Amino acid sequence: MKNHLIICKHLKFTVIMFLLVCLFSIRGAFAAEVRLTDIVVTNTRDYLLVYFSVADCFTEDMEKAIANGVSTTFTFFVKLHEVRDWWWDKSIADLKVSHEIKYDSLKKVYIVRLSSKDNKMIFVKELEEAKKLMSEIVGLKVTELRNLRRGDHYQISMMAELEKIRLPFYFHYVFFFLSLWDFETDWYTVDFRY
Repeated sequence: MKNHLIICKHLKFTVIMFLLVCLFSIRGAFAAEVRLTDIVVTNTRDYLLVYFSVADCFTEDMEKAIANGVSTTFTFFVKLHEVRDWWWDKSIADLKVSHEIKYDSLKKVYIVRLSSKDNKMIFVKELEEAKKLMSEIVGLKVTELRNLRRGDHYQISMMAELEKIRLPFYFHYVFFFLSLWDFETDWYTVDFRY
């Protein structure tokens, strides 16, 4: 009986270690693919705007979790600096915006909240449309043009991350692997003269 318990403990430990190794290698491969694309820096009459998308940021497991009501948040960081040759760069803007998705199974709609659009709530029926809303920054106002000087050199940097998925306490034991779903893109920088 004692040997049986020892074998069961070793088997449990081996299975858990195997799962962790698999999950960490999947996470590493996943994180390497997530990137920013379609970066555009432009302006209106009054504002400097930025547009970009996050590519390859949804996995099949993440889509299943969202369909089961797990709330997911993407956070985007945008920084604008004036580049100065003989002094430290001057920070002009340091923005943090988030997009959150949750599926309402009763109404059969995805609810996407966009802090980049004054916390606007958008209700969509199709997952593909919800994913597009989640992964795109469209016309984010970085700063007013009056904060920039003609002829000066500027850098705008941006990155995105998936916040760790938070589950109710009792689910952490069943879905411990969900905490491995976090990703963070590299920082992408665009140099320009105003």
